[in-house]
Amino acid sequence: MAATVVSVTPAPQGFGPVAEGRYTLIALNATVAILAVVLLIIVLRVDPVISLVIGSLYLGLAAGLGFETTLTTIVDGFGGIMAEVGLLIGFGVLIGSLLFSMEALQRLVRLLLDVLGPKRLPYALSAALSTIFPSIYVDVQLVLAAPLARSAAPQLGRHGLGLMGGALTAGILVGYVFVVPGLGTVSIAGLLDVPLGTMLVYGLLIGPLTAVLTTFIYSRLLKRGFWNPENDEAASESLLEEEALAAETADNGDDRKLPSLFVSLLPVLVPLLLIAFGAIADAAGFSNELIAFLGNPVLALFLGLVGAVILARVSMGVERVEQALGKGFDTTGQILLVTGVGGSLGAVIGATDLDQMLGDLFSAESGTPVVVSILLAWLIAAVLHLAIGSISVAAITAAGIIGPIVGELDVPAAVIGLAIGAGALFALHVNSNFFWMFQTLLGVSTRGTLKALTFVTSLASVVALPMIVVVGLVS
Repeated sequence: MAATVVSVTPAPQGFGPVAEGRYTLIALNATVAILAVVLLIIVLRVDPVISLVIGSLYLGLAAGLGFETTLTTIVDGFGGIMAEVGLLIGFGVLIGSLLFSMEALQRLVRLLLDVLGPKRLPYALSAALSTIFPSIYVDVQLVLAAPLARSAAPQLGRHGLGLMGGALTAGILVGYVFVVPGLGTVSIAGLLDVPLGTMLVYGLLIGPLTAVLTTFIYSRLLKRGFWNPENDEAASESLLEEEALAAETADNGDDRKLPSLFVSLLPVLVPLLLIAFGAIADAAGFSNELIAFLGNPVLALFLGLVGAVILARVSMGVERVEQALGKGFDTTGQILLVTGVGGSLGAVIGATDLDQMLGDLFSAESGTPVVVSILLAWLIAAVLHLAIGSISVAAITAAGIIGPIVGELDVPAAVIGLAIGAGALFALHVNSNFFWMFQTLLGVSTRGTLKALTFVTSLASVVALPMIVVVGLVS
């Protein structure tokens, strides 16, 4: 069924040259606002929160909304997105912080290494990181997994460190943008008004497969000489000293009595199962009030958080739980602010008539409107990420731009969300702090980071795109 949009060409409804000129001016102002956000972040190094608010203020005033309406729209947009995803993001970050304290990821990787052997480890690691641990903030995942990747790398041969680095990239960042409760995924779903249960189903179709395929293709390239240890690896003396110190500390023992690995993972596994079951029950028509209540993402993640707190208190004591929660609260504040002001920008765009132009652009009355819509969503997010250097800010900004007109498209909103996530993943490079963390923690050179991180994120973004198109065509 064709999408219903409001045309910006002359029509009986009264759109004439004056209206077209006004729409052109609004489009120009929107472009200026977005470029201003990008330039403020990457050139003047202004915080994304401040940059997004400045862009929202400019667009509202330039589009003729007026002072009071502009401010009201910004506030309402922030409040609206917080109502959608605020608690979800907060609960997810706190769960991740507690799992970090209970060493769940380290023990999982060690188990995979023992069971699967070194050759299968990269694929298992990328799949596990993209599905089981997306609730953990990406920086924390990297800090946790990097030492284990380095320790396993020598068993994989000459290109082992490059392969493990690529597996970490694919697993951590693909999960971040595709799989609930990944923070990028939750933000996109909230801005596009996609139920998290629906986003979870779509994300599980695309995310793990993207991570594993990307790791496989990358491993083939490494075997053809893509990785050169002499130029791509550069472990520093301080890094080696830190590893020795960590090993010595481990040998000295720990007074924590950690729960079993399976029990440690329950705070993530149980919410995912509840959300998935609720979505399946609703789609199959056998849902009821109790199932809907338990499958509500807010309650599911809250139950996971309560379980994580109980496990952590029993195994580590009150003081360490408070420390872990404190770190989680510190992380949550910045994420919530960026997500909220991303919603503000989307609300301002929705308050202008720009949504009519975007709706016409996305419906693009050609023979393949679904493909065109997906490609445009991907392109907008990819360009924003290349310029800004932040996956989350690019995803939030792109979703804020597209959100006001997503209901007009002949494509499920969840598929557009996947396209935005794939685009925001494209080419993470030197203007991201994650790039430099990756280089330091993995013990690779800048050239090696460009291969194991920048190239792999680009590869994953492109690998996911045709699968998203297929899902869009059959949905």
